[in-house]
Amino acid sequence: MKSFLHRRNAVLSGGASHLVSVNVEPSSDGASAEVEAVELIADEAPSASHAPDAAGSEEQTDAITADGPESSASARPVSTLHVVPAVPAHLANRPVQLADGASFAALAAANELSTFRAFRSFDYSVTLLFHARSLAYFVAMHQDDTLWHAFRAADLESAGAVFHHLEEQATRLADGETRLAQLAAQNATLARQIEESEAHAERLRVDLQRHAEQEHQVTARQHQVRRDVAQLEAQRIAAQAQLNKAHRTIHQLSVTSNEGVPHLPGR
Repeated sequence: MKSFLHRRNAVLSGGASHLVSVNVEPSSDGASAEVEAVELIADEAPSASHAPDAAGSEEQTDAITADGPESSASARPVSTLHVVPAVPAHLANRPVQLADGASFAALAAANELSTFRAFRSFDYSVTLLFHARSLAYFVAMHQDDTLWHAFRAADLESAGAVFHHLEEQATRLADGETRLAQLAAQNATLARQIEESEAHAERLRVDLQRHAEQEHQVTARQHQVRRDVAQLEAQRIAAQAQLNKAHRTIHQLSVTSNEGVPHLPGR
């Protein structure tokens, strides 16, 4: 290890460097056979101001060549490799993780999940479920009864937070459906009110027409009555005149008739 550090320090004092894979022989206690180590080897000669260090670098380079001729001969720039875990590091220790959709569907189909909470808004539904066998909590979001999101939580508090988040998301997604239902109901109410108003207006028109016709009939009747009254009044006047004439005639005839009756002296 000291030799490796000395070689590394010597290289860092120089110019550009390469990454070289070095094979380490297995130890006597049966440990792992190969360990990949990273060494830095100077690619360019140092400047004159660093002559002592350059000499030391050449000696170290000779030592490296003696230790592994194949490694020094095949030295070439390589990319640094990173181990990629199956679960990202920033998610590995989180209390909430994405759940496998097929496994969740299998648990749901086998009726192994107990419903703790449920929320539904139109086609969107959110459920908080508990799996007693694994002491795990699941939060699922469905759209039109089809699984959309599924999360697995280690505790009820974390699952409740996810449930609340998905509930808010479902509410926002259902805002359009809510507005659509409200507008449809309002339009239906307005259409019904328009129909009722038009029917009321039609009844009023019929009433007004009937009133106008009745008024016309009454007016015509009044004119006819007045004509009849005038005619009858004229007839009455004529009859009264005729009657008066008849009375005068009768009086005259009576007077004439009484003139032939002798006057008798009174007793």
